[in-house]
Amino acid sequence: MSAQALDSTADALEQALGVIAAAPEGASALTLYALVTTLEYQGAGALFRLTKLKDLEPAHRPIAYALMECLAAGQVGGADWRRVKAQMDALIRRG
Repeated sequence: MSAQALDSTADALEQALGVIAAAPEGASALTLYALVTTLEYQGAGALFRLTKLKDLEPAHRPIAYALMECLAAGQVGGADWRRVKAQMDALIRRG
């Protein structure tokens, strides 16, 4: 998976959701979930430790970078974001 393959908010969110659904208790899943949650609460100062990116499998890092690009592009919190985030919440709670 390349960073160019993740060219939209929906793509980044769906890729992250796929990782979380595959193994909700896994390091990559929990790291991506933490990043999505942090990006959603910008008032908290984006308290995501960038060193956590080391916990991601190399194939999952482009997803994290695409999610951060969503923040830079002002695309966090829209309808797609809220829909997929709710699915992530449910998966993490069950995991």
